[in-house]
Amino acid sequence: MSILNCGGRPLDLSSPRVMGILNVTPDSFSDGGVFFARDAAMRQAEAMWRAGAAIIDVGGESTRPGAEPVTVQEELDRVIPIVEALHAELPVVLSVDTSKPEVMREAVAAGAGLINDVYALRREGALEAARECGVPVCLMHMQGEPRTMQREPRYDDVVDEVVGFLGQRISACLEAGIARDRLLVDPGFGFGKELPHNLQLLKNLPQLKKLDCPILVGISRKSMVGALLDGRPVDGRLHGSVAAATLAVWQGAAIVRAHDVGPTVDAVRIAAAVRQVE
Repeated sequence: MSILNCGGRPLDLSSPRVMGILNVTPDSFSDGGVFFARDAAMRQAEAMWRAGAAIIDVGGESTRPGAEPVTVQEELDRVIPIVEALHAELPVVLSVDTSKPEVMREAVAAGAGLINDVYALRREGALEAARECGVPVCLMHMQGEPRTMQREPRYDDVVDEVVGFLGQRISACLEAGIARDRLLVDPGFGFGKELPHNLQLLKNLPQLKKLDCPILVGISRKSMVGALLDGRPVDGRLHGSVAAATLAVWQGAAIVRAHDVGPTVDAVRIAAAVRQVE
């Protein structure tokens, strides 16, 4: 499966692609509030597209550690106008970063071509909504939920447990009528995982290939990068994030999710070119 049909817009995964992050929230860990206003969000989306983003991922609810949930209506008010405007103005695949069935339906109707769900369609009604929407879905592993996920996460074998969980969610999707060729998987770096867990997952990322779905990886600016760089603050994690994206592609990621699109696109192209040499 090299081309995904994302709501009528093709996403070619014959080479790794970069997903640009657009948080229309006041409290996201990296850029909360920066792109909350419509005009700022539109300018950032266009800049990421021009820098080479194949996907723009629009999120209206922060999933950072300790984040508080927002209401369905609040998330709709943040996300839908942006998705509608971007769909009308940019020829790029749009993704909606949500776990709420109501937001999935409204966002896809507004032009989103991919659902990116940190709960892996475990919320009530999410499987049915995703099936009805008819667009690809990314299933992510998370231990716990955003408010509590970083309170001493524990694993016997993080790689086996993540692969097992994602396999179960794939089976649930298949039983619900969502075809495998519409599914992507994300190991969920930083979602209920400490630094050793994250490093094990990155080192063993090829094990996710047994799930027979494209792999999406999101490490950009995350605390694991800061920890490896002696406590570097969020605005000083560019080079570490690009290095992590490069490693993820080398390990088989089909999509990397990034705040800094231009540098990440350059790094991904180099890594992909070397991987493709026979």
